[in-house]
Amino acid sequence: MPPDWKQHLELALVPGLGPKLTAALLQHFGSASAALQATAAQLEAVPKIGSLLANQFAKSFRTVDASIEIASLEKHAVLLALLGQEPYPSRLATIDDAPQLLYYRGTFAETDGQSVGIVGSRQCTAYGRRMAERIAGGLARAGWTVISGLARGIDGYAHQAALDAGGRTIAVVAGGLSRIYPPEHAALADAVAGRGAILTETPMTVAPQPGMFPARNRIISALSRGIVVIEANARSGALITASHAGEQGREVFALPGNVDSGPSAGCLELIRKGARLVRDADDIIEDLRGIAPPDLPPKSRVVSPPERMLFAPSLPTPEIIREKPTGLDDNQMRIWEALTEPKHADVLARELVLPSGDLTRMLMMLEMKKAIRRLPGNNYERR
Repeated sequence: MPPDWKQHLELALVPGLGPKLTAALLQHFGSASAALQATAAQLEAVPKIGSLLANQFAKSFRTVDASIEIASLEKHAVLLALLGQEPYPSRLATIDDAPQLLYYRGTFAETDGQSVGIVGSRQCTAYGRRMAERIAGGLARAGWTVISGLARGIDGYAHQAALDAGGRTIAVVAGGLSRIYPPEHAALADAVAGRGAILTETPMTVAPQPGMFPARNRIISALSRGIVVIEANARSGALITASHAGEQGREVFALPGNVDSGPSAGCLELIRKGARLVRDADDIIEDLRGIAPPDLPPKSRVVSPPERMLFAPSLPTPEIIREKPTGLDDNQMRIWEALTEPKHADVLARELVLPSGDLTRMLMMLEMKKAIRRLPGNNYERR
């Protein structure tokens, strides 16, 4: 267990004390132990905590009892990971509302840095199941960790396919680990923990409530290099995960479906808004290998002027000069020629005086022809 784990556990058990307020308390008082000893007046001095919350927290701090929680940890062989300390996943630590404390069974591995989240409908079609299994299995065989939410439907099929392929998989659940939800996935949860990890930010005995799943989804996306939405209707919770991914700087992929298919309506809308169309695991791996991980400083893909001076003028580097691609129409060639350096789609639209809808279609065609690649933040560059 990490140092001060009991004090951090007690903070996690205080009602109403989420990740951001916990972070504010730790920053203000310096430790979980000091925060638990604070008076209402001292708590009121913490940013974002007014008098009402200060009195509520002070009372909870005096009465919180972690003994039942500790007994449950021991009974279910659950460990704790503390933000900023091993083995807390480094990519999860990069988001603003990272959980201060994770409950987990299983292990984290260095290879989990190469991970992809797969999400989708609980009531998926046969097509959705087949593609979830194909993509998850392909990723696992290529050495990528598959991350999902252990839910019925797409999540469960993705976890099982990764296991069947001999790969690693991580499940992020909304409720506590003393009772797996859905109950029919208890054996799957054990298998996931044996070949990866199952984790949550929720105390052991807390049952999942509807409002917990959107919060759970931010952890799925944060742990991943990119999120693949396999099948989602227009109101699917999987779209929340995609939204979190976009806000966190992760890539968003979506599986296309028939234009009149209700179960694919959310995926089609994501593609229309700029998500990467995906057909198989190879598409995902190819795209992510060309993108710097979101938790690392992005490496420049264009040689800066001082560096250009190091090269003889007669020996331009491949990063500066590329052969023009073939098979492009006039408008597509205009876009390619405008990408002398990475540019945002809005900048291209202004420079080329093209309607955004037309530009989006042309950019997609250029990606399909392998002439350009899309970067995080809706930026584009030549291949």
